[in-house]
Amino acid sequence: MIATIDSIYEVLERVTDPEVPVLTILDLGIVRKVELKEDQVVITITSTYMGCPAMDMIAAQIRMEMAAAGYGSVRIEHSIRPAWTTEWMSEAGKEKLKAYGIAPPDKRFSIPEDGVECPRCSSRNTRLVSEFGSTACKALYQCRDCQDPFDYFKCH
Repeated sequence: MIATIDSIYEVLERVTDPEVPVLTILDLGIVRKVELKEDQVVITITSTYMGCPAMDMIAAQIRMEMAAAGYGSVRIEHSIRPAWTTEWMSEAGKEKLKAYGIAPPDKRFSIPEDGVECPRCSSRNTRLVSEFGSTACKALYQCRDCQDPFDYFKCH
């Protein structure tokens, strides 16, 4: 197999976030660089949060998908600079979050007291329940109209 950057990105499109399985790592924007160095593929990733427990699983998934696609030598590098930001997320990824029931990040605020749009009924009559949701990268809200609780993917 002749490796190309495009063919590697096609493989990476199959790797999902173990915490939010509707998102690929490309949707999240955590793939920072893909390089071909001699006979080795080098993939640089950045975690959404320092110490994110999903990063080891993501690296393992990358290795498994790359091996299944016939890539023998793959090196995963972790980069902490620049720090990941929700601005790196794709618009398609933000739409996937909303369809999944998680309010996508809104750069107007990081953790607003209220006013986050409910991903189920689109009401902005919502309230912050906890600054921490099901994972560290999310906050927990409740819609006052439909009464459903929902996560909000925090901006940073």
